[in-house]
Amino acid sequence: MKKGELVFIPLPAAGHIVSSLEIAKRLVTQDNRLSISILIIKMPNLNPPTTQSLLTSISGVERINFIEISEQHTNNKLDSNPTNTIKSMTSFLESIKPQVQEAINNLVNCFSNQPSSPKLAGLVIDMFFTTMIDVADEFGIPSYVFYTSGAGILKLMAHLETLSTEHNKDVTKYKDEQDEELVIQGFVNPIPVKVFPKMVFDKVSCPLFLSQYTNMRRAKGILVNSFIELESTIIDLFPPIYSVGPIINASPNQREKENESVMTWLDKQPRSSVVFLCFGSMGSFSEEQVKEIAIGLEQSGVRFLWSLRKKGQSLKSEDYTDFNEVLPREFFNRTAEIGKVIGWASQVNILGHSSIGGFVSHCGWNSILESLWFGVPIATWPLYAEQKVNAFVVVKELELAVEIKLDYMMSGEDGMMIVKGDEIEVGIRKLMEPNNNVIRERVKEISEKGKKALLED
Repeated sequence: MKKGELVFIPLPAAGHIVSSLEIAKRLVTQDNRLSISILIIKMPNLNPPTTQSLLTSISGVERINFIEISEQHTNNKLDSNPTNTIKSMTSFLESIKPQVQEAINNLVNCFSNQPSSPKLAGLVIDMFFTTMIDVADEFGIPSYVFYTSGAGILKLMAHLETLSTEHNKDVTKYKDEQDEELVIQGFVNPIPVKVFPKMVFDKVSCPLFLSQYTNMRRAKGILVNSFIELESTIIDLFPPIYSVGPIINASPNQREKENESVMTWLDKQPRSSVVFLCFGSMGSFSEEQVKEIAIGLEQSGVRFLWSLRKKGQSLKSEDYTDFNEVLPREFFNRTAEIGKVIGWASQVNILGHSSIGGFVSHCGWNSILESLWFGVPIATWPLYAEQKVNAFVVVKELELAVEIKLDYMMSGEDGMMIVKGDEIEVGIRKLMEPNNNVIRERVKEISEKGKKALLED
């Protein structure tokens, strides 16, 4: 019986590593001839989960191994400005490529000394690490791109890459055409330029970003974290593409001590009565915006659980020491019977609770899949990266969400955008409206289809 070894190279950010680990677990469970090594690259500012925590998460799953790339090779700092992140990441990855080659070569040498060892079968490369396709070519093995976002942003970026490389269009000029819309095959609605990722408009970052999509054409295939029933029209347009989703950690963890009070509070709330606000590991707002969110929540009268965090020292957000730093004590007094403000939250545990009836989300793709898995409708408030496109897809294309904003900008030439409390109130009321049966039924239907897709793999 021939054995094969895959090497995964994920972006060392929590969402990407978790998705890579989940698909790795599924693969080795389905084929006992397969083993997987996951390279953990310690990239400055991103702070991936520790190897020990990853080992704990695969307890009981055999044939998955972790290989750390030494920190001494990772001295370049990533730019904390999201627009420049792709530039510094590209430079960093080129510098780390020899160490990746060395790690894989050591693996091959280890196999050659053991007759019963598996044969290196291929690399599975993160969507931002397509330069590593060169490494696969040097070893004479196929490469696959693991696309941790949805098919919508993949189709849009591939379209822009084609405009750039085959039609010599400077797509950064769309920056001055914010009221324009693009008609793209596979989408039901024209896509507004104003929902494009910000780095598309940057003269330096855009070519580097689009080069990822040029490189993807060299891969043996693209594994997209989606499923046919969710994005059928878009996925059908992409050979060779494999819809492998929904890839999420759908099993809530045991109730951690730090979240016990949160879960106890939720236990006391009526079924589907609470709106949960959570904006991801990098989500934070200005003090002015936080106050507007508070106004919107209070005016809505809806029960709420709000994960409120502030900007941290690196790319991640961090907890407040005291929420009174940013919110008046009177707010807590007035909402004591209906609301709870918390710091970091175990999102899967909370979304899986029966009292949650709606989710105000930054629309990271993992968050969307988790919310759909648990049958919880979304109100969109995208913050950065591809999240505006994700929001457009779930609101306009799939009709699985309501809109608070589709085109929010954390910062811009005119300063930070402020969403007023009245607008937030309207979005929350619409999300939690008891008679909003169309979206709730759609979400329930997609939830069931997503679970069925996972069982059929």
